[in-house]
Amino acid sequence: MTTHATRSPRRRTVVALAVVLAILAAFVVRLVDIQVVNASDHVADAEKLATGAGQTLYGARGEIVDTNGTVLATSTILYDVNITPMLAVLGTDKKDADGKVVKDANGDAEKVPWPELAAQIGEVTGQSADDIEKIVADALAIDEKSQFATIKRYVSTEEYRALVDLGLPFLYFDQHPSRVYPDGAVAGNILGFVGSDGTPLEGIESLQNSCLQSENGSVSYQRGADGVIIPGTETETPAVDGGTLQLTIDSDLQWYMQQLISEESTRLNAEWGGIIVVEVATGKIRAAAESGTVDPNDPGATDAADRGSKLLRFSFEPGSTFKPVTMAAGLDTGAFTADTRVQDPDRMEFANGAVINDDEKHATETLTATGALVRSSNVALSQFGAMMDPQTRLDYLLKFGVGSGTALNWSAEPKGEYHEVSDWDSQTYYTTTFGQAFTVTVPQVASVYQTIANGGVKMPLSLVESCTEADGTVITPDLPEPEQVIKPETASQLSLMLENVFAQGTLAADVAIPGYRMAGKTGTAQISDGAGGYKDGLYFTSLVGYAPADDPQYVVMTVFDEPKNNRMSSANRISFKKAMTQVLTHYRVMPSDSTTPLLPVN
Repeated sequence: MTTHATRSPRRRTVVALAVVLAILAAFVVRLVDIQVVNASDHVADAEKLATGAGQTLYGARGEIVDTNGTVLATSTILYDVNITPMLAVLGTDKKDADGKVVKDANGDAEKVPWPELAAQIGEVTGQSADDIEKIVADALAIDEKSQFATIKRYVSTEEYRALVDLGLPFLYFDQHPSRVYPDGAVAGNILGFVGSDGTPLEGIESLQNSCLQSENGSVSYQRGADGVIIPGTETETPAVDGGTLQLTIDSDLQWYMQQLISEESTRLNAEWGGIIVVEVATGKIRAAAESGTVDPNDPGATDAADRGSKLLRFSFEPGSTFKPVTMAAGLDTGAFTADTRVQDPDRMEFANGAVINDDEKHATETLTATGALVRSSNVALSQFGAMMDPQTRLDYLLKFGVGSGTALNWSAEPKGEYHEVSDWDSQTYYTTTFGQAFTVTVPQVASVYQTIANGGVKMPLSLVESCTEADGTVITPDLPEPEQVIKPETASQLSLMLENVFAQGTLAADVAIPGYRMAGKTGTAQISDGAGGYKDGLYFTSLVGYAPADDPQYVVMTVFDEPKNNRMSSANRISFKKAMTQVLTHYRVMPSDSTTPLLPVN
């Protein structure tokens, strides 16, 4: 018979066993939850605790080089020097010349004390040992197990390598990509610049970012409790560098043109000035210089309004530089020839009520079409233009690029404004013959002369040769096909007429380069006052031409915005002659073997 006394211990044993089993069951359930049900979450938590913050591996932004391979923009890496304070104060093992640990008489490793190591670091970073020791001491005062403090930010690659060579396990580094422009302001107006965070903000840097941009990688690792990286735990995703962008710009020529236009703009007291050089056969821009160019290394030092390219964005009524387009239309359609004559008073009132004046008073004379260009007569051009229907004239303006911009596709580049014939008033009917009542840009004017010089074939203007991607793939820009704008014979005849402008015009002696036949035209464009009229006595002056005219190689155009010391196109003669002379010398262009045939002007 079981008594109460014997039942109580058994009951207690059963109860205790039940409690133990319940606790074990709870542990099993929790273990299953940790290792099976929510395993991924807990693994991530464990890795987060064991893995260092890791490091971004920055891909290098691609280089920009000129047509000869000279580097205009490149990338470098700056480094933050970080330290693990709790390890630094322990010093490091002393090693002999063979890299073996030096031991004392007891067989223990000898230590290089922290103050000595701080001095070695300071020799590289330019800091005193006391300053470096204080950085570590301050970190440890806050946390005696501190694993992070920054010794110095933005050290160079050379300093970084010197610090790595010290072999100190408690030093580690964060990378910062940095953009460098070795030639400073040379082509700064074309290159543009990037922000402090690497974002492209202007020019080629922005327009060609798809070629230049890199892809960042990363490296992660696990650390032990002592802060030391555990060998074999590193995981790396490599970075991908950006491509190399080659421009058509010749940096040596660009440098010269920038010096020249800056000096001339100052001499003439102009708002700004510019020079563009275009290769006739290809449409490639070899120089696009302007005064006040930004230094991309320090864009903040330049006024915001001057950090871009005025040369590629400025819109204006071209004036006389577009008179050859009227002549091209007439010659091409057979409306007149180079010898067709008109009577040219200095003022004429036409049947529709329009009144046209020449720039200077003169006696009435007879002028050929060639003479109209040589004299740059608005009255004569109006008469020659009236020999064609207005739609034909507008069609030729459009064929030469008015209203369609250029193939540069530059950011904020104006396409050029014009009016349909149906909107022309009596004055516009004639002013369009001599470059008014529509607008263009400097590249568009240069393109007109490239077309004439190239036998009537318009080549798309370009600033980019190619992009070579990191894997070696070469990509060339997708440009419009060349276009035969006027007949070859028209271009040849018009070119000879433009030669006579230089040979027989008022600036002949000022722009002549001995040994070379040249062709071109001046322009004195009125500037809009923003209220439907023009600024009084202020002009946008230009001079554009090409050489050798008998075998055209290069177009050169110089412009000045509101020159005060000489307000007419004669202001450009010095800059044009110097620029063209430099181009011909730089490219070793052979002189002409003949002289310009003189055409009748009267």
